[in-house]
Amino acid sequence: MIRRAVILIALAALSACKEDMVEQPKFTYLEPSEIWADGGSARPLVPGTVARGALAAKAALAEPPEITAELLARGRGRYDIFCAPCHGLTGAGDGRVVQRGFPAPPSYLTARLRAAPARHFVEVMTNGYGVMYPYADRVPPRDRWAITAYIRALQAAAPEVPPEAPARAAVPTGGQDDR
Repeated sequence: MIRRAVILIALAALSACKEDMVEQPKFTYLEPSEIWADGGSARPLVPGTVARGALAAKAALAEPPEITAELLARGRGRYDIFCAPCHGLTGAGDGRVVQRGFPAPPSYLTARLRAAPARHFVEVMTNGYGVMYPYADRVPPRDRWAITAYIRALQAAAPEVPPEAPARAAVPTGGQDDR
């Protein structure tokens, strides 16, 4: 008897839910609206607004940390996760993604990248470069420095390779669209 009463109360409570609770009126980001004089639904940011954590990230990127065994171990782990799929485990630019047809990144073992300042690698991870998209939202600043330290270790352990070959122009295949 009590079980039936509980079931009936639960059914009554669920029947009280109306469709307007599921489909609530709202504006999506930057959707036009008549609420404000400028016609927008979102308000502009207050001048001088800084994203949460942005100042700490900027400070962490300002100076490289001291290179320690722990930093290199962290760098290797992060490199294997974020960089090795394209750049390969040795930094030669022959990762698994490249073996499956993705454009090859430059080898870290060339004279040009051996001579590049450490900040270059951090900035490329932060902002992206060429086909590589930015990793600023995926890799914390301290880990970017750790990865850079590990890249330097890879460079020190491997012999120099010749510079990258210039990109080849697309060769027409003789298809109908090659006019």
